[in-house]
Amino acid sequence: MLGMVLGVLDQVIVGTALPTMVGELGGLSLLPWVVTAYGLATAVTTPLWGKFGDLYGRRRTFIGAISLFLIGSMAAGLAQDMTQLIAFRVVQGLGAGGLMVGAFALIGDLIPDPADRVKVQSVIGAVIPIALVGGPLLGGILTQHASWRWAFYLNVPVGAVALAAAAIGIPAAARSAKQRIDGLGVGLLTVAVVAMTLLAGWAGTRYAWGSWQIAGLALVAAVALAALVRVERRAAEPILPPRLFRSRDFNLAQVLGLLVAAAMLGVMVHLPLYMQSVRGASPTVSGLLLLPFMGGMIAAQLLAARLVLRSGRVRVLALTGTGTAAVGLGLLTLLDTVTTTTLAAGLGLVAGFGIGMTLQSTLVITFGSGDRRDIGVASGLLNLFRAIGGSLGLALLGSVYAASAEDTLTQRLGTKAGHALSASSQHLDPQALTHLPADALSAFRSSVVNGLHSVLLGGVALAAVGFAVAWLLRPRMAAPAATPGNASAETPAEGV
Repeated sequence: MLGMVLGVLDQVIVGTALPTMVGELGGLSLLPWVVTAYGLATAVTTPLWGKFGDLYGRRRTFIGAISLFLIGSMAAGLAQDMTQLIAFRVVQGLGAGGLMVGAFALIGDLIPDPADRVKVQSVIGAVIPIALVGGPLLGGILTQHASWRWAFYLNVPVGAVALAAAAIGIPAAARSAKQRIDGLGVGLLTVAVVAMTLLAGWAGTRYAWGSWQIAGLALVAAVALAALVRVERRAAEPILPPRLFRSRDFNLAQVLGLLVAAAMLGVMVHLPLYMQSVRGASPTVSGLLLLPFMGGMIAAQLLAARLVLRSGRVRVLALTGTGTAAVGLGLLTLLDTVTTTTLAAGLGLVAGFGIGMTLQSTLVITFGSGDRRDIGVASGLLNLFRAIGGSLGLALLGSVYAASAEDTLTQRLGTKAGHALSASSQHLDPQALTHLPADALSAFRSSVVNGLHSVLLGGVALAAVGFAVAWLLRPRMAAPAATPGNASAETPAEGV
């Protein structure tokens, strides 16, 4: 549990610290990549860690994952520019993939009774959102009263405790007779996900949609995905077992998880930027203002778990979740330069509730469609698609934010002055905003609001697509307690 919390916490702890990081390290245009790099590294290594656990034992791989995560955490805290920070976040993410999938698989190994696993699932479903709440709040407190670097340093003592607990508490397992790693599959998956993420982040911003760079990335992603499908069908120990994808509901659940993780991370990264840059909130207060959003997620997790146990009506839950998320994200577009703090905090409740219910429904479907022998890989796949969704969504929504914000600046101040302010904002700390001339300050705050609105409308579109996907699910499925291999796997993202 502690390792899982660490992995999830570091997906979101930087959210409230990002504006201050930009002020110190520069590189506002790279801001989404601080989160995306972590999620991307987690995504491409998650199925590999799951396979390592299946082949070499959970204890050995879990300890290795924690160690790598701690190395990345210490290095990230020592970063001297945004490029270094992003690189060290990749190292963190490489370890985090093993933390989360290892924890999920251990639940299946250590709790053999399906009914007991469902009970643990509901507890995990509440604990992880609490970690998501604590992440932004803790990041804000550390940034305001110490330094943003402590958002990473804090992992070291906590991770050391998790490392000791794993070494003592997890029984050693015999090595599997089959120790074949699907290296080609891992490589193709990495190429495909990286190409898609760069495509989402660069198309229409750094490069024109019709440019050879974007066309090249699209071609690389398509070829890598096609080759991956072919390789996995023939691999002796595939990281993406084709048998799992024979279930339509399983496939639909992964799509839903991808979509909702993208929307969730878009909100969690850009909302603190709005609160600090427009509303003048401190990092700590901006973390507190995310509490209703996360509180809605917690309530939905607990409610959805009970409803599924009683009725098995997962399609109703998925439809309710995606529909509520779309409405909630739409309501958040009411935020402007004069929105009260109370309203800003309360508007996130509905969106959080919808996102939480959708995540819980996809969790149940995923593990209700698998077999116990695939619990490690199924855990990895669940987190893989959420992490891919978070990475792709954040890259795409981040580029949408940047384009919308710059358009607002050039419209308000003129092309030359607008571009100049946009360039200077690459190093602009929220605390330094008060030194801007009145017209520039007003334009900058309007640009942040319009950028946020574009992100939220993108989230509404993602939730609407999710609603359409949910209609394709079976109306009911067997109660999770009777489903082999059911284990908790509640995370954001990849993201999420």
